[in-house]
Amino acid sequence: MRATVAVIEGDDAAPEVVRPTVDLVDAAGADIEWRPADGGDLDAAKLVIDATDTCLFGSASRRSGRSLQYLRWGKGTHANLRPVRHIPGSISPLARPDGLDFVIVRENLEDLYVGIEGDLEALAPLGLGGRLGPPEQMGAGSFAVKAITDDGSIRVARTAFELARSRAESDRGRGHVTITAKTNMLPRTDGRFRDRCFEVAEEFPDIETSFYIVDDFARRLVAEPHSLDVVVMPNLYGDVLSDAAAGLSGGLGTAPSAGVGDDYSYFEPVHGSAPDIAGLGVINPTAQMLSAVMMLDHLGQSEVARRIEAALHSVYAAGAALTPDQGGRASTGQFTEAVLAAL
Repeated sequence: MRATVAVIEGDDAAPEVVRPTVDLVDAAGADIEWRPADGGDLDAAKLVIDATDTCLFGSASRRSGRSLQYLRWGKGTHANLRPVRHIPGSISPLARPDGLDFVIVRENLEDLYVGIEGDLEALAPLGLGGRLGPPEQMGAGSFAVKAITDDGSIRVARTAFELARSRAESDRGRGHVTITAKTNMLPRTDGRFRDRCFEVAEEFPDIETSFYIVDDFARRLVAEPHSLDVVVMPNLYGDVLSDAAAGLSGGLGTAPSAGVGDDYSYFEPVHGSAPDIAGLGVINPTAQMLSAVMMLDHLGQSEVARRIEAALHSVYAAGAALTPDQGGRASTGQFTEAVLAAL
């Protein structure tokens, strides 16, 4: 069945990778009806998003940022999936990056990202005490609310365990979920997240489960990344550590992502809108193209997804048309032409 896909090109250099990605998906034979939307016009973008099956999103700055917020909080996309997979031929600081293949599942709505901040003096009526005493005695400063709920933790944990099971069934993973949070310092918030994840783990007896304090996990991310399969964590840690993980597998130029909800999902590259290189024609479209691959799998068009994936891998293996972030000299357009030729 033909899928309807909202296309929001994003800001700065982002349209330079969204447009060739749409062309590539069409050339690969996907059955898609594209519906463009201006991310800077929130009301118009909402109408398009609400009338489509999913969204291919380019990176946003302030202009398209509210449309991205709608895709997250407005559509309830509770899990951010960030695959970390090395493409042979891409740059990696690892001595042996081959075979690196795991997924960070980041809670996408809660934690410090609920957006509640204020001045410390506003907390005085609450009678709170902390390691530095009552907030009103700490001097001038600000606070942010970290909110972890049972429902939010259970939703993202279930997404992680279902993903681990599907990866194991396809021989992509080993059926293992790693939970990580800072429970020693934040026992009530991060401890709640850990506990709800372990409760969900009981529903998946076929999946192994491990837990590490987040700073220990950060060390393991560097020292033994090949041991990871699926990792689930609260929002802030997932935002930071998934960018760090991308550095292991080729950099942000090769890192795709998906925002997944019960009723809607969107797909975007992990990298930002790259205003410093906008218009130069050198931005790497790989992350955007791999985000489209994830979208095609989501839409049930996996045969087309595998064709695009194989074409990308072919270009990296050849090494003759790589963009500057991968040590090459090819422009965005030359890289895209190489992928189309490989397709």
